[in-house]
Amino acid sequence: MYGNSSPFASRTHRASAMYSKVGLETDVLNASPHRLVTLLFDGVHDGMTQAIGHIQAGNHEMKNRSLGRCVRILDEGLKAALNLESGTLARDLRDLYAYLCMRLTHANLHSDIATIQECQRLLQPIREAWHAIGERGDTKRVA
Repeated sequence: MYGNSSPFASRTHRASAMYSKVGLETDVLNASPHRLVTLLFDGVHDGMTQAIGHIQAGNHEMKNRSLGRCVRILDEGLKAALNLESGTLARDLRDLYAYLCMRLTHANLHSDIATIQECQRLLQPIREAWHAIGERGDTKRVA
C-alpha cells in the first residue's frame, strides 16, 4: 500500500529504494537521447513483467500502478517523442503504441495475463532492435 517509502518498511529496504531512485535519476540526467529511449523501453518491459507477477499474486493495486506506468511511458514517452513528419515508420510506431495502450488498459481492467504477454511479444522486436542500434553505436564510438 505504501510502497518503498512506507514508514513500516525496514530501514534497509527504504535506503535501498532511495539508492535505486538516485541511480536512475543520475542515469537519466547523464543519458544520451538514445539511452533515454532505451530506458523507456526497459521501463515498459519491466512494468509489464511486474504486472503479470502482481496479477498472479492477486495484488490489484500494484497491477494497476504497473500497467498505468506502462501506458504513460508508451503514450507520454515513446509515442510523444516520435517525429511523425519523418515518414511511415514513425506513423506505424505511433499506431503500435496506441494499440498497446488500448490492450494494456484492457489487460488492467480484466487482469488478463495473455493480453500483457501479447503486448510484450509485439514490443520485444522493437526493443531488441533499439538495444542493437545502441550497441553498434557504442562500438563505433570506441573504435
